[in-house]
Amino acid sequence: MSYGVSLALQRAVFAALEADAGVQALVPGRIFDAAPSGPVPELYVTLGPEKVRDRSDSTGAGALHDLQISVIGGPEGFSAAKQVAVAVTDALTGVSGAGPGPLERGRLVALHFLRAVARRESGGARRRIDLSFRARVED
Repeated sequence: MSYGVSLALQRAVFAALEADAGVQALVPGRIFDAAPSGPVPELYVTLGPEKVRDRSDSTGAGALHDLQISVIGGPEGFSAAKQVAVAVTDALTGVSGAGPGPLERGRLVALHFLRAVARRESGGARRRIDLSFRARVED
């Protein structure tokens, strides 16, 4: 197994979101590795949990990364958060561009959307959409 590509994959995903015009038009400068401290923006994107499984074979080390990207919005409803979620999905799956670029280590074989879960939080004061993606990497 190889977890060695994890940081390179995270950096590539983050860079793809920051470089995507559609994402930036909706949440300019509001993509975070963790929830921001201090005053929280009304609408933002954060990288979330990751589960990694070995997918090595006779040709070399590899892994499947199940990634979560979260869109956090205010109480006004799901519309704004869903617009951002669509832009994030398009950016990462290559619909609105090339998707994540080359990795600093290893190679991204594929990146696919798996599912989304939309829910209310904080007694309805926030909206949250958790997007799940699966990345296949080789090291």
